[in-house]
Amino acid sequence: MKQLETNRIEYKLKLTDDLEKEAVSFLNAGGGDIYFGIANDGAVVGIDKPDEVQQKIKNRLINNVRPSIMGLFDILTEERDGKTVVVANLAGGTQTPYYIRQKGRSESGCFIRIGSSAQPMDESLIDQLMAHRHPTSLTTTQSIRQDLTFNQLKIFYEGKGLALNNNFAKSLDFLTPEGKYNQFALMFADENSYSIRVAKWWGTDRLDLRENEEYGYCSIVKAMQMVLDKFELENVTQARKVGIGARQEKRIVDNKSLREAIINAFAHNDYAENGDTPIFEIFEDRFEITTYGGLVKGLSKEEFFSGVSRPRNREIMRIFKDLDFVERLGSGMPYIVKNYGRDAFKFTNSVIRFALPFDRSVDEDEGEKLESEVKGRVKSRVKSRVKSRVKILTLMRKNPVITVKEMAEALELSLKTIEKHIKSLRDDNKIRRVGPDNGGHWEVVK
Repeated sequence: MKQLETNRIEYKLKLTDDLEKEAVSFLNAGGGDIYFGIANDGAVVGIDKPDEVQQKIKNRLINNVRPSIMGLFDILTEERDGKTVVVANLAGGTQTPYYIRQKGRSESGCFIRIGSSAQPMDESLIDQLMAHRHPTSLTTTQSIRQDLTFNQLKIFYEGKGLALNNNFAKSLDFLTPEGKYNQFALMFADENSYSIRVAKWWGTDRLDLRENEEYGYCSIVKAMQMVLDKFELENVTQARKVGIGARQEKRIVDNKSLREAIINAFAHNDYAENGDTPIFEIFEDRFEITTYGGLVKGLSKEEFFSGVSRPRNREIMRIFKDLDFVERLGSGMPYIVKNYGRDAFKFTNSVIRFALPFDRSVDEDEGEKLESEVKGRVKSRVKSRVKSRVKILTLMRKNPVITVKEMAEALELSLKTIEKHIKSLRDDNKIRRVGPDNGGHWEVVK
């Protein structure tokens, strides 16, 4: 007798796009099993290449479900009716609500198993589950690595005239109550698992990736400094003449706002939630910075914009203050809002995204001057090119067997330049070559 789907069993003919949805629904409802290779009516059809399917399921669950569900699932194979099926066994998680990473902690990302189907959660249920969660802490959670070194952090402290003594791990809250290195210490260690990426895109959307640079797996202070240096280069300076011998320079975005935004992203990101790190992106028309965690609990948008200080990561802020990355608590946000307005920020339950649009504007009068200068330079180059072509024609008339090298020497131009002019003259049907390169001659067309 065929077994039908229940609130603990889901059948799939094959691996489909809704894997994450089904997995999240079971995680939020106490667990269950997803069978691949079985039809909805219980008929066994089997799975081709089960090992490959197992690996794909594992990768998708690790990468696409949040919070992390490592240790909460297993991928197995079973033999049924002489055919191989793949089973994803999911346990009920304690960090509910689990959600699809790309959708966030929202109605489109959170699901729960009701009967034999996955149903979206409404906001009230999401809030209820969040209220009953046991918060994780970077300082109380033991690091999976205990062989940590902090040479990079020490260099930053020494650069500010400060020294880390033998008790620095305790004073910086790097130890658990049991005296072991914690997750917070791992973030500032010379080697860790925190990936910090800067993505650069062609155009204004996320369709065509231009660069994808890695700045992580080192002390978060060093990683942040490398991101600051990268954006210092990307934030190009526009220069204009404003009179004889004078220049006016202007960045495409306000440099102080950009620096404050990057530092805030590192300081206020919710690393404890699922290990996600801030995202930094460069488009043709803007810089974008995304931090995870949404607004700090109890902080309103009005307070956020006005600069009310309620740090999510007090331990990080303490180190950033020691190293002069943070000047005065709460001063950065009002400055950013003054320059870019509140509309530059987009909020969801799980992320805050900030866009700094490029300012490539040029004063009208200066623009006209610049345009005039450009036209003058172009006109000058055109005149020079015409003169060179006339001289080449003259040399060919006087000596039809003259070589390219002889013309270059006579006109004091490079061989490459002479060859470009000759190609242009031939394309315009001003000259033609009669006979081979060796032994032939030039003919100027009248």
